[in-house]
Amino acid sequence: MDGPRITQTHRTFSMSCRVEAPIDASPARIWELLTDAQGYPHWNSTVTRIEGQIREGGHLRVHAPGTDRTFKPRVSDVVPNRHMAWIGGFAPLMKGVRTFELKPRDDGSTVFVMQERFSGVMLPLARRSMPDFGPIYEQFADDLRRAAEEIGNKAARAA
Repeated sequence: MDGPRITQTHRTFSMSCRVEAPIDASPARIWELLTDAQGYPHWNSTVTRIEGQIREGGHLRVHAPGTDRTFKPRVSDVVPNRHMAWIGGFAPLMKGVRTFELKPRDDGSTVFVMQERFSGVMLPLARRSMPDFGPIYEQFADDLRRAAEEIGNKAARAA
């Protein structure tokens, strides 16, 4: 696997988008970036601001470029350096669950996986106003890879 790989599924009352990408950095280095809410705008072009703390039970306000909408997920299922979920919406009407997973590899690198699943009876109507998440998730993964690998390269040069 060279770059991010996108997988999308669409059904009447559910849809998902998944990105999987190799990153030449440790899970701990990537986790630092993923859990620093105030730092997101510095490395991630798909987020303009995150308010709140990315920790178990935390409530976030996520602002994305090009929209006035604010996404308000709750952080759950946190296992440091491994995985977490951001959950938003109101089941059974409309619910979104974004999961982040870090899979360490024997060579010290990590496979980053982010997936969002939307479900609910309102999804067929809401889908019309939703963007194509594939390019957005690919950009998220590329931004994360660049930031994590840049931190690693700076640390190696300083050593």
